[in-house]
Amino acid sequence: MSSRELVVLGTASQVPTRHRNHNGYVLLWDGQGIMFDPGEGTQRQMLRAGVAAHDLHRICVTHFHGDHSLGLAGVIQRLNLDRVPHSVTAHYPASGQRFFDRLRYATAYRETVALAEAPVAADGPLAATPAYTLAAQKLSHPVESYGYRLTEPDGRRMLPDLLAERGIRGPDVGRLQKEGVLGGVTLEEVSEARRGQRFAFVMDTRLCDGVYALAEGCDMLVIEATFLDEDEQLAADHGHLTAGQAARVAVDAGVRHLVLTHFSQRYPDPGVYEQQARAAGFDGELTVARDLTRVPLPKRT
Repeated sequence: MSSRELVVLGTASQVPTRHRNHNGYVLLWDGQGIMFDPGEGTQRQMLRAGVAAHDLHRICVTHFHGDHSLGLAGVIQRLNLDRVPHSVTAHYPASGQRFFDRLRYATAYRETVALAEAPVAADGPLAATPAYTLAAQKLSHPVESYGYRLTEPDGRRMLPDLLAERGIRGPDVGRLQKEGVLGGVTLEEVSEARRGQRFAFVMDTRLCDGVYALAEGCDMLVIEATFLDEDEQLAADHGHLTAGQAARVAVDAGVRHLVLTHFSQRYPDPGVYEQQARAAGFDGELTVARDLTRVPLPKRT
C-alpha cells in the first residue's frame, strides 16, 4: 500500500445518489491523515473504506454547504468515542464559525479528544510539519470557500554509485545526510536535488486566481467538475467548474495526476467526464473518482 494516497469516500455534489455518497476524502501522507470536506454519511464511508478515526490528524473544510460539512458532527463524535490519543486540528472558513460550532456540538457526547480549532481568514500558510506545509487559498463561490495545498519540503536524493565511489555505506550514509559532510565528502557531491511533492484540493468554485495558485506544479490535483462543458454558463452561475475547465487548469498548471470529482446527479455517464478532460488537452494521469477508491500519488520523477 502506498504511504501517500487519496482515499475517496464520496463524490456526489449537493445530494447523494444510489452510487455516490456526499463528498468525503482522506489524504494519507506518511502516517498523517488529512480529511477534506466530510459530507453526510462520511463516518459510514470511513468504515467501508477501511479508514479509522485514529488515522485522522486534520480536518479541512472548504466551505459550509451541507454536502461538504454535514458529516462533521459524526466524525467529531467518532474521534471522541474512539478516544483518539493524538490531537486533531480542524481548518475551516472563519466566516462559518457559527456553523462549525453547531456541528461540533450538534448532540450530547463526552469529549475525550483535543480538537484544535484553526479557522482560515486569509490566503497563506496554515501549518508547517516536517512532512509538509499546509496552505489555503480563497476561491470564488456564493459562500466563502477556501482550497488547500500541501507542499513537501525539497530534499536530496542519494546517488548509490557516487556513494560507492567514495566508500560511504551503511550508517555513514545517514550521518552524511544529517551532518552534511563526512570525511571531506559533502552531501552535494553524492546526491541531487529532490523536489518535494505537491497536492491540492479544490472544491466549489468558479475559475479564479486561487484555483491556478493551488494547482501550480501539483503532483496530484483533486478538483471539482460538477458540470459538463455544455452547461458552462450554469456552472458559472452557481459557482462551479466544468470537466473541461478543470482539465485546462491542470494543463496550464503542469499537474501530473488529475482527479475529477463532485459530480452533478444530472449526468448518468461518468465516462463523459474523462472524454471532455482529454478533449481539453490533459494527457497526464487521470482519475474520474468513484466512491471507496484509493488513488496513490504519482511516483517521484
